[in-house]
Order: sequence, then structure tokens, then C-alpha cells
Amino acid sequence: MNWKVTLPCSRAEAEAMHEDDEWLARFDNLPTLVADELEAFNDARWSVQAYFSGEPESHDIALLEQRLGTKAIVERLPDEDWLTLSQQSVAPVTAGRFYVHTSTNKGVVPFGARAFLIEAGQAFGTGGHETTSGCLAMLDRLKRGGRRYHHIADIGTGTGLLAFAALHLWPRAVVTASDIDPVSIDVTRDNAAANAVAVGNHRGGVALYVATGTDHPDITARAPYDLLIANILAGPLVELAPSFATVVAEGGTLILAGLLNTQVEQVVAAYRRSGFLLLERRDTGDWPCLRLVKRRHYGHKRPIRASGRTSQPPGDFGTW
Repeated sequence: MNWKVTLPCSRAEAEAMHEDDEWLARFDNLPTLVADELEAFNDARWSVQAYFSGEPESHDIALLEQRLGTKAIVERLPDEDWLTLSQQSVAPVTAGRFYVHTSTNKGVVPFGARAFLIEAGQAFGTGGHETTSGCLAMLDRLKRGGRRYHHIADIGTGTGLLAFAALHLWPRAVVTASDIDPVSIDVTRDNAAANAVAVGNHRGGVALYVATGTDHPDITARAPYDLLIANILAGPLVELAPSFATVVAEGGTLILAGLLNTQVEQVVAAYRRSGFLLLERRDTGDWPCLRLVKRRHYGHKRPIRASGRTSQPPGDFGTW
């Protein structure tokens, strides 16, 4: 019989728990810890779920409560795998010609759709969040509009889903996918195998890199990109505007997501200063997806100082 103990906390508290081996060694029955954000982009509104294989001892519950300074909610779960149950509660996502599902909720794939199996796990980008589905729909519209791309980058790739979708639409393209988190790159490699997506530094494959933004010699060497996708957070997007300007080709397309409605003006202003023009905005709830173009001859008119890096810590990059 499985048991779940839930406690509210901050993001920093949740991450610190996983890294404290000395504290974890004090449990009589070591639980599986799962961190979850209760409110998007609010680091103060997180929670930790501790899953126990048997009824947790009062000592173990007390350890959790003392660590976080909050009262625990203890629940008894049915005799079923809790991860499978959590995935079954998530509906498949249809966006444009794409259908994204887990192994437990595949259902019936719509006729003509490209299905992607993306398990819920350690990386952002399972398709369920409006930012990712918005990007998928934007890519689909570009294809239907007759756009052709040959050099594509997905910066902050998370699970690799957007890179896979772009390669499906433009199968002869050279695709680059990067993330600041090495775990995300491992997850992307596994997802590529599960979805029969080629990985490698060749046309028709996805090249994978661990990098902070565009700060990797291979990423800059593979530039310029005629399509760059970044589904991350508003802060890193603003920081990376000059860097994206150095790697996106003149006339190239930039797709940005991960920002809120209230952050659009700030993000667009940063990219306007770096030589981009906003062409299209599509909102899904509170989450806009922006399509911009790099103005031609910009590089001859104004110098750009870009490090390729962002101050955002690992874990805040990656698609949703």
C-alpha cells in the first residue's frame, strides 16, 4: 500500500531536500520525493510530495515537517503505481498536426497526426502546458504557410519535443537542440529513441548539446539559424536577446514562449533593441507565443555585444 505526504514549500527548499544526503539518511523508510510548482513561475509556491511504500512512521513525517516548517497532509493511496496514475490523469495534447501522449494515455491518434510519446518525468516539455502547445501550433502554421527552414535551433529543449516537431516538418533540416540541464539532454536522447528521431550532427538529425543559452562553440559554429525556438522564461529571454541576434540569420524567424501576457512588452522591447520585429502573437490563455523576424542588414548597422549566456540557474531552462 502506498502513502503520500504533501507539504507546501518554496522551490529552493524543494531542491535543497534532494541534495541533502545526510538529512535523507535519517529516514527510517526513505520516500520518493517529487517537487511540483503550485503556481507557474512563482518560486514561493511549490510543494513536495513524499511517496512511501508503507505507512510512514511518525518519525519520518516529523522529519519532513521540521525541514519545511509546515504541516504535512498524509494520504493513503490505492494499490496502484502512483506515477502511472498521475500520467493517466493527463489528457493527450493535440496542437496543429501533432498529438502528444504518454504511454498510459495514448488513446486514438487522429488521422494524419504525427504522434509523439513523451513521458512525464524529469524535464520540461511534455506538451501539456500552453507554452509548448502554442509553439507546436505556431510551427504547424508556418509549415502550412509554405515556410522552409534548413538550419533550426531549439534553445532550452527540455524533452526535445519542439526540436522533434520542427524536424518532422522540415525533415532535411539541420537541427540543434540544447539545454542548460544535462538531465534534459539525457531525457531528449531517450525520447528521440522512443519516437524514431535521428540524433546526430547531420542533415535530418538532431544534434544535442548541454549549454547555457547559445554559449557552446558548436552551437555558434552551426549558425546562422533561419529558425530558432526558445520556450523558456521571460528573464532568460530578455538576457539572451543579443545572443540570439548573433546566431539568427538576417530575415530568420524567432519563436519565443514561456512568458506571461504581462511580460510581452518587456520581452518584445529587448528584441526590438537587438534588431527583431514582432510579426505575430498568438495567446493560449495567459501564455503568448511570439513570432519575430530579424531585420535584414541589422548586423552592419549596429554592433551587438553578446556572451551567449544567461544568469538563469539550471532547472529554469527547458520547454514545458
